[in-house]
Amino acid sequence: MDGQGLANVLHRAATDPVLPGDITARARDLGPFESPLIWLAFASAAVAVLAAVVALGHRRRVRRWGCTAFGVLLLLASVTALNSYVGYVRTADDLARLLQRGPGVVNLAGRVLDDGKEAPDPSDDDSASRPQHAAPAAAGQRIDVVNLPDPAHGVPSGSNYVVLPPGYDADAARRYPVVYLIHGYPFGGPRDWLTSGDAPGTLLALQQAGVIAPMIVVSVDLTAGKPSTDWECLDVPGGPQLETYLARTVVPAIDHRYRTLADRGHRALGGMSGGGFGALNIGLHHVDEFATLLIALPYDDLNDSVGVLGGDRAAIAANTPRRYLPVMRFSAPISVMLAVGTGAPTDVTTARRIADALHARGQDAVVHAERGFNHTWHTARATLPYLLAFADQGFRASPAAS
Repeated sequence: MDGQGLANVLHRAATDPVLPGDITARARDLGPFESPLIWLAFASAAVAVLAAVVALGHRRRVRRWGCTAFGVLLLLASVTALNSYVGYVRTADDLARLLQRGPGVVNLAGRVLDDGKEAPDPSDDDSASRPQHAAPAAAGQRIDVVNLPDPAHGVPSGSNYVVLPPGYDADAARRYPVVYLIHGYPFGGPRDWLTSGDAPGTLLALQQAGVIAPMIVVSVDLTAGKPSTDWECLDVPGGPQLETYLARTVVPAIDHRYRTLADRGHRALGGMSGGGFGALNIGLHHVDEFATLLIALPYDDLNDSVGVLGGDRAAIAANTPRRYLPVMRFSAPISVMLAVGTGAPTDVTTARRIADALHARGQDAVVHAERGFNHTWHTARATLPYLLAFADQGFRASPAAS
């Protein structure tokens, strides 16, 4: 058997990890701001106000203020019910980060609420060559922000969050594998994996339980300074070259600034939803750089986002895995985990289609289905422990490059 054949055998040995119950329960737990009791309380208050308005409607002032209060409470009930379903805002710190995206008083309220512990804010004047350090997190974990603007590729700013494992500063000789995670689109951002996705907490829980070896996680900024645009992590004709930015700017910069195991066998690329599409597409384009792909809430074509490529048929074909994967030639083997919620049957079908296409090309693919969740951050957060443990399988099986 030649080296390529042996590598394929090793990769096909990867399986869906079996994790301790306390790890999976933690990942599925709702945060305090996701509780359905919040929107039920707002809805109940709205009903009570409406009843008071009906009973005292003959009083003009009561009617005016009552209708206003009813509208506000109904809006709050709707927003919190949506958040309970999606799982975007888990804690007060998550809410603070969200408010900081707004202007004026909204931004100020977010800064007042922010305790600064979960994810540091990038400094506007921070040098691109100097990471900003957060206060040490629990058990020695540290989070840096590495600003990597790349105007040559249409990326005016890029605040990439680097989660370093406990002991990183204490052992100057040790090197670590790296997992790169991409946020969703639109209105997603690199902090989402630290807040909504709870990547730091999940990493710490897995490492403390001995499930995975210490690793570095990088939450990559692929917004190109415009988070409202659905870039899909593409090299956009006449626009930002986001695939190139990740592969040619971010990865080399992280390898240069941190003690990484800088080879494909110790490098994984993942993401959720739009970021999952980006991880799949970029990973398949760069199998020389990433041996493991971690895809939550997958899809394999551009759908409504095809317009970002401006009708360029060659670019559309080259960035539609559903079209090119069945005939793709692999210069090196890859392992792919696709994570879905059973409440999103389209995601389940898509994941199985991608896995079947990979199997047909002799590549390793595993589908993990989490019961009851949909195409939301709940699923991404609940499946992240499995995705990281799957990455750890590949890291352990890959000898360190000399």
